[in-house]
Amino acid sequence: MAAHADWSIDARKRWVTVACRRAGRWQAEAPAPVGDPAALMARLLAGGAPVVLGLDLPLGVPREFAAGRAEADFPGFLRGLAGAAEFFIPSPGLETVSPARPFYPARGIKGMTRAAHAQALGLSGPAGLSRLCDRATAIRPAGAPVFWTLGANQSGKAAITAWRDWLAPALAAGAPIRLWPFDGALAALLAPGVAVLAEVYPAEALRHCGVKLAGSKRAQGPRLAAAPALRVAMGLRGVAPSPDLAAMLEAGFGADAQGEDRFDSLVGLLGLIGVLEGLRADFVPDDPWIRRWEGWVLGQADLPTPAAAALPG
Repeated sequence: MAAHADWSIDARKRWVTVACRRAGRWQAEAPAPVGDPAALMARLLAGGAPVVLGLDLPLGVPREFAAGRAEADFPGFLRGLAGAAEFFIPSPGLETVSPARPFYPARGIKGMTRAAHAQALGLSGPAGLSRLCDRATAIRPAGAPVFWTLGANQSGKAAITAWRDWLAPALAAGAPIRLWPFDGALAALLAPGVAVLAEVYPAEALRHCGVKLAGSKRAQGPRLAAAPALRVAMGLRGVAPSPDLAAMLEAGFGADAQGEDRFDSLVGLLGLIGVLEGLRADFVPDDPWIRRWEGWVLGQADLPTPAAAALPG
């Protein structure tokens, strides 16, 4: 079974699209609200089949931050955050930023900079805030650092809600969850009764699917115009839509504010299935920091530009 959850700090904007593989074909259902993540995982695992769940949120931390940790890797670090409430409280000012409270800022502050944020965390500079997979490549701009919580491009708030409210407690309780790529290659992690979680981004998956939007995905029109290209991408991946999903494609995923989230949940799923079907490699750079601490985006094969890749250590 494969699924992708479009994540947000707002629970109303968390949608998941699920597909089951039978007789060499994938049957994809219409996007549905994520609801309680623990209940979602129980539903996905109920059939006993291996499960791969894509998430569009950070799974990993930058190497300079990790260098000061006692844990062996990111899964161990995340497991240890269960009950560490202060870690997840964004700092209102630099005076409270520390490795024990790294998220910043709680709100917009005049004159704030990422350089000051990095200095408060004891990092060598603003580049130390970013993982290698967050950095600009030749085909896309840089993503926001994990611990940054301000602006439309930030992912820190999604990390807070997912790590604090779900992943850290689940791992600490011994839930049957494995994190790619930290726990191994994707194919090696697939096992009955186990859910493999991987970082998957719809914007990256759109490129993998060869789909170009004629405008913003927030508008129904460009989503509607993308339906033919999405159907082609589904066909190449052996994905058949349920009647409800087919209707949603033809409706541009709806006119409400959650339309873009439903759209993203399907696109992320297609990116994930592309890797499972061998259309994209299960690629991870041969870098121990990435494999133990920083993580990678499933299906991403492009490395940062030389200037963007100038990482310490």
